[in-house]
Amino acid sequence: MTRGNSRAAALVLACSAAAGFAAAQGQAGDILPYDKPDAVEAGRAVYQGHCASCHGSDLQGEPDWQIRDSEGYLPAPPLDGTGHTWHHPDTQLLEVVRAGVAAVAGNGYQSRMAGFSGVLSEQEMREALAYIKSRWPAQIIARHNRINGQGGHARD
Repeated sequence: MTRGNSRAAALVLACSAAAGFAAAQGQAGDILPYDKPDAVEAGRAVYQGHCASCHGSDLQGEPDWQIRDSEGYLPAPPLDGTGHTWHHPDTQLLEVVRAGVAAVAGNGYQSRMAGFSGVLSEQEMREALAYIKSRWPAQIIARHNRINGQGGHARD
């Protein structure tokens, strides 16, 4: 299987897991309070304390984030709307923060991003993601909201 095919397979598995999680939780659509100033401000503090060391204080990610390092890991991607984060529905983003990238992607995928379950509360995870989403350009937020509304499938 080529690298592109294995990445696609990992994404399909991750989306399936996220869809199953969403169904189990009874949640659909946008579940991040990105339009609530108090939640965004709380999320800013969580982000700065737990995410900024890898993803950058301005959500810029690490340099060359699409190129694997000498150990086979991808650097932390940008979360500012220029990376791929917004292509994933809220439920999947929350599961990545909760369980870690490798757990969500499966198939032996390697990532340095461990899950924050047991470190952050569910509310703190949602607030951190709300802060991230609140920093995206308006057109990216609108596209992400459509992804959430379409059951987590990017169609545009």
